Amino acid sequence: MRRTLKRIVVFSVMVLAAGAVARADVKLPSVLAAHMVLQQGMPVPVWGWAEPGEAVTVTFAGQTKTAKADDAGNWRVTLDKLRASAEPRTMTVKGKNEITLEDILVGEVWIASGQSNMERWVCVTKDAGKEIAEAAYPNIRLFLVPHVVSSEPQKDVAATWVACNSETIQKFSAVAYYFGREIHREGKVPVGLIATSRTMTRIEPWMPEPPDPVKPPWDPIKGDYQNPCVLYNGMVHPLIPFAFRGALWYQGESNVLQKDGMEYLDKQKALIEGWRKAWGQGDFPFYFVQIAPLGRWYEQGELPALWEAQTATLAVPNTGMVVIHDTVGGDINNIHPADKQTVGKRLSLWALAKVYGRDITYSGPLYKDMKIDGDKIRLMFDHAGGGLVASDGQPLTHFTIAGDDKNFVPAKAEVEGSQIVVSAEGVAAPKAVRFAWEKSARPNLANKEGLPASPFRTDKW
Repeated sequence: MRRTLKRIVVFSVMVLAAGAVARADVKLPSVLAAHMVLQQGMPVPVWGWAEPGEAVTVTFAGQTKTAKADDAGNWRVTLDKLRASAEPRTMTVKGKNEITLEDILVGEVWIASGQSNMERWVCVTKDAGKEIAEAAYPNIRLFLVPHVVSSEPQKDVAATWVACNSETIQKFSAVAYYFGREIHREGKVPVGLIATSRTMTRIEPWMPEPPDPVKPPWDPIKGDYQNPCVLYNGMVHPLIPFAFRGALWYQGESNVLQKDGMEYLDKQKALIEGWRKAWGQGDFPFYFVQIAPLGRWYEQGELPALWEAQTATLAVPNTGMVVIHDTVGGDINNIHPADKQTVGKRLSLWALAKVYGRDITYSGPLYKDMKIDGDKIRLMFDHAGGGLVASDGQPLTHFTIAGDDKNFVPAKAEVEGSQIVVSAEGVAAPKAVRFAWEKSARPNLANKEGLPASPFRTDKW
């Protein structure tokens, strides 16, 4: 009996000692791992957990930084600005134990988020077989965040960095990949892509703070993935404060079904400002996709209302929007257009121009102002590029015009210099023009660089 008791006591002491060692181990979040890309040209936080009061030393690229874990076991150091490098290097993190992270590159890091059109895998989009076969980019690294719903902000997520190849790219975000591939090719630097998306989601679960008022009144106890903040908590918060260049956003279809209209503007502004505040690295670039036309599901008028909200979001500093109504192809009833190469390419134009200093046209025409000229209305645009054109060489389509009766009728639209002149028989005193203002519109107004014009209306009726 005494021997048995002694063994139990010894075993218990061993278990407690092992637990003490485990608690003392320095740990890192999964986003800080082998094969990652660290952001060039800005301070780079490295953080994790250890025993309270434990000293932690981080060594990388000739730098050594030390911190002490606080009373809750949290520690953080910040590396000085790093230069881009495709040379695989090693980081060591040392406390009472030592962690070695190998094959680390330095370059450009972007986060891609949204709903199904952002999540949509390479393997189920346009030219999948060819694209997968050619996806040999060892200096593009991928980090795919799994679906996590949480009522409280999480510290970590179960994911890992991998190099881009024909195996790893298949079930990765096609939009993020095609964007990153352009940045990699143009910049000649490593690129890290963090994809954190979930199909069918509204914008509310991605927000750090719930909107006011909350619509519809969800029950926070049920853990529904559409509840406000739950995907931010589980799929975005664990990435903070990882240093990155900017964010890509492709979402909105679910908020059309919710009939948000211009309410979406306030929500998208809150999301952008909330993410920027949470990261604390300034007004980082936030580039988003204007959702595509769709012939079914949406009630007439609801999609143009959301387009208007998305366009209005451009007033938020350091944002950009790409228009994609010309990528739908022959199936206007497909909510998931297969052409994700064009979407990624157009997002990259904003980054190449605004972040990387390329002298290129990066946006399609955006309505700026109008002037009534007798029985005509003259329209002025920003981002006309090398000139306004009909992309198919045919007469301009999807323009309507109205007088005081607010009855919009099909209109004739012609290019005159940098303006579009719109008129219609029977409308002698026009007051307003609308362009592509219906859910299945695929108009042909573009600039000479091939970037399409965004839908708009000149009225507030």
